[in-house]
Amino acid sequence: MNQSRTMHRKKIAVFCLLSFLMVTGLMGRLFYLMIAESEYYSAMAQELHERERSIKAARGNIYDATGKKLAANKTVCTVSVIHNQIQDKETVISVLCQELGLDEDSVRKKVEKYSSREIIKTNVEKELGDKIRGYKMAGVKVDEDYKRYYPYDTLASKVLGFTGGDNQGIIGLEVKYEEYLKGTDGKILTQTDAAGVELENAAEGRIEPIAGKDLYISLDVNIQKYAEQAAYKVMEEKNAKAVSIIVMNPQNGEILAMVNAPEFHLNDPFTLNTDVAWGSAGGESESEASPTLQDTSESALSAVLQKESESAVPIVSQDALNQMWRNRCINDTYEPGSTFKIITAAAGLEAGVVSLTDSFSCPGFRVVEDRKIRCHKVGGHGGETFLQGVMNSCNPVFIDVGQRLGVDRYYHYFQQFGLMGKTGIDLPGEAATIMHKKENMGLVELATVSFGQSFQITPVQLITTAASIVNGGNRITPHFGVKVQSEDGSFVRKFDYPVKKGIVSEQTSETMRYVLEQVVSEGSGKQAKIEGYHIGGKTATSEKLPRSLKKYISSFLGFAPAENPQVMALITIDEPEGIYYGGTIAAPVIGNLFQSVLPYLGISEDSESS
Repeated sequence: MNQSRTMHRKKIAVFCLLSFLMVTGLMGRLFYLMIAESEYYSAMAQELHERERSIKAARGNIYDATGKKLAANKTVCTVSVIHNQIQDKETVISVLCQELGLDEDSVRKKVEKYSSREIIKTNVEKELGDKIRGYKMAGVKVDEDYKRYYPYDTLASKVLGFTGGDNQGIIGLEVKYEEYLKGTDGKILTQTDAAGVELENAAEGRIEPIAGKDLYISLDVNIQKYAEQAAYKVMEEKNAKAVSIIVMNPQNGEILAMVNAPEFHLNDPFTLNTDVAWGSAGGESESEASPTLQDTSESALSAVLQKESESAVPIVSQDALNQMWRNRCINDTYEPGSTFKIITAAAGLEAGVVSLTDSFSCPGFRVVEDRKIRCHKVGGHGGETFLQGVMNSCNPVFIDVGQRLGVDRYYHYFQQFGLMGKTGIDLPGEAATIMHKKENMGLVELATVSFGQSFQITPVQLITTAASIVNGGNRITPHFGVKVQSEDGSFVRKFDYPVKKGIVSEQTSETMRYVLEQVVSEGSGKQAKIEGYHIGGKTATSEKLPRSLKKYISSFLGFAPAENPQVMALITIDEPEGIYYGGTIAAPVIGNLFQSVLPYLGISEDSESS
């Protein structure tokens, strides 16, 4: 009996001890949660009773050199639903389907989904958003934000680029200057009860968005229009695959126009332009150096396409869009042909291996090792000076100059002129020059490179190098960006670009200006001549790869005034039909373009020119 009582007392004692320990533990835990973790759990509780919606920041505008707005913002609306606040589900579904033109199944899934917020549709026109707001349906939110708008639509489309559904830059200047243009989104904070329903009398918190900075660029709308009109005209006349034109200030690298015809609609960038000519402008359509999407990652593009599809925009193939958006002036390489003779001539003069009066003989070809390399004039040019050889665009003359330089020295000038790297232009996706490795470059390769074949270059690299040769020898950086500034002027940043001085001497530069003026006044480029001005330039007709297809790129590079270049332009015409010689079809386009551009820029006529 006593033993039984003892056991009972022990059990009671153990129970009391355990109870004491449990209570002590609970109190300790409660103390810890209330004191040590109070801030954490207070934040969680606050979060349960707050709902957050973002307010999109206005993206910075883009202005041309004359102050015209090239990219702006249009007020649109985002329509969304909050499940816990909806009182008449069927009315909400019916109205949203009717007003937004959406199918019932997709709207119903979002309305019935248990989530803090479901977006029904973005980029809704403001008038329609206001109409939906007017229904005063509980649980339906209509928030105003911004959609990018391009007043000139197709103008310079592959330069400006565009934005995606979240207003982020996708290609062109829009993505290059994203950090300045994008701004900082704001927030709307609303108080809710435990069920997630907004409290009617609770104050609404608001963090105002900060608008993006405005970007000012060197592109001039009027010059861009002149260039686009010229490009489309020759494209139609020659039934060409594509036409590109770059207009640049050769003294400082500012790009005044950049055309890639056919352009696409910036206000509808995910709809294919059926008139687009697919493929690159280069002989080897997709080189390893050419990017797939101007440095925009494929995953990012896929996300954009998915978001666009949710907004009732049809999905098209990524490759097709990539081709339509390509900026051939910087993304694609091609064999430049005879326009590259500017570089060989400058190297030869700078090295002292040739002078303007040196004598050459052209029988219509030159034999290098076991190769017979022909001149464009089958019967040959006969005896000629170096100056005449440049004016005639004679291949054997340039082969001889290349051989005089030799591989080592030619490579030295190739690097000195900046041709082995990229130009550093402020657009994403610039391709690099595709050149023979020095150790693999024999006499035949040296010969073909000397007159612009067997390697590839971008149009922007060619015009930049030519500009640097005729501007006194200063290697400039091609660019669009001039400055960014806030709307109120409180923030301003002007952009500076590298300049490498002395890539050729002033004497060589002056001689090249004279030589290239003779090409236009009396040589192969005479169809670029215009009355009242001295024009310098060089023609080219390059055969694309594979050569068996007999497809050509016709081009002309010109500048004015010849004695003090203020404007330079390069045109490439891809696969023209019929007559395809650069001197015949490309040179007159730049001549006509200069007739409009030179007076517009205030460049006076020279009464002595003819």
